[in-house]
Formats: sequence, structure tokens, C-alpha cells
Amino acid sequence: MMKITVLGLGNLLYGDEGFGCTVARRLQETTDYPDDVEIVDGGTQGLYLLDYIEAADGLILVDAVIPLEAGFRIHRYDNDIPALIQKKMSSHQTGLTELLALARLHNRYPRELVLIGIPPKNLDMGIGLSPEVEALVPDVLAMIRDQIQAWLTP
Repeated sequence: MMKITVLGLGNLLYGDEGFGCTVARRLQETTDYPDDVEIVDGGTQGLYLLDYIEAADGLILVDAVIPLEAGFRIHRYDNDIPALIQKKMSSHQTGLTELLALARLHNRYPRELVLIGIPPKNLDMGIGLSPEVEALVPDVLAMIRDQIQAWLTP
């Protein structure tokens, strides 16, 4: 069976920067998955997340990592994440780039990798997503559930 990890990244203290964590928490609250599916609020844990990345056959990263110039919408990237994040676009991003490189170096890189990201509208200090980003959350949850189901279906 495929080991699937959904890893929400971000900082809940800076508005939309907490998007990935918020999505992970809502998935945990609303969906029951088999033991082979792990939902992780990774916050800004950096190196501590390497075990989650290396243990996953299928990894879904959720983050407010997309620059606003790319257009305010949900962006999805499949298996092309390192090329996308060469430039630092969020406070914890350098750690993510390094973690993915370490997983590849250890020959424990996920077989399937998906990044679901949005451009943040508000990065001011304060807990809670902007109304614009909050409105995207239901569609992101549906995308993640659909991807998990696709990976679990033989």
C-alpha cells in the first residue's frame, strides 16, 4: 500500500502564511483516512520534517508559497517542485528546498509529489486567513481528497 503524507506548511501567526497549516488542521478535523495516510501540520519545523518527507510514497505539500504575480488562484504543481521554488518566496521555504534535496540525496524522495499553493493576500501579524484566501480552502480540501483517493485506488 502507498504511504501518503499531506504536509501543511506555514506560520499561523502571520495571516495567510498559515494557509498550509490551516488546511492540514481542517483535513484532520473533517476526514478519516486509513493508517497509510498521514496529515501533518508542519508549521515551520524545518529539518524536523525530513522524516515525514522521506517516509512518504506520495507527498502533498500545501503552502502559501506562490508569488502574487502568478495570479490569485489555487496553483497545483506535480513532480516539478524543486524547479518551482528556486527563489525564496516564504519564510520557511529555504528549509523546504533543502529538505527535498536531502531526501533525494538519501534516495528516499517521494515517488509522487504534489504542491498545492496559493499567493498570500495578507502577511500581517495576526491569526486567521484573509477572506479571499479562506474562500479558496474548500476547493483545496477537495483537491487533496481527490488526490488521496486517486493514489489509494488500485
